[in-house]
Amino acid sequence: MNPVRAPLEDVKAALKDVVDPELGVNVVDLGLLYGLEYGQDNALLIKMTLTSAACALTEVIAAQVAKVLNGVVDDWRLNWVWMPPWGPDRITEDGRDQMRALRFKT
Repeated sequence: MNPVRAPLEDVKAALKDVVDPELGVNVVDLGLLYGLEYGQDNALLIKMTLTSAACALTEVIAAQVAKVLNGVVDDWRLNWVWMPPWGPDRITEDGRDQMRALRFKT
């Protein structure tokens, strides 16, 4: 049986349901998603960072990723990356709108 290999745009859309618990904005619009690709084994490889390398919420975010990818892809791996470091310049305009709605200054 062939593994489910969803289009990367569908994966990215699903990942918009993963919300950074501290900021209340999804990881895609925060610019935390650094890359999506399928490996030779058909597993989805996710490159993601956090707003801080000292963030204690990696397990919370990884659990959210697992939940939203259930039924979207069969196999995936999350690779936390720290270079280049995340900065607020990576936030999308939608992310900035979400942050303003939550009363963050952007």
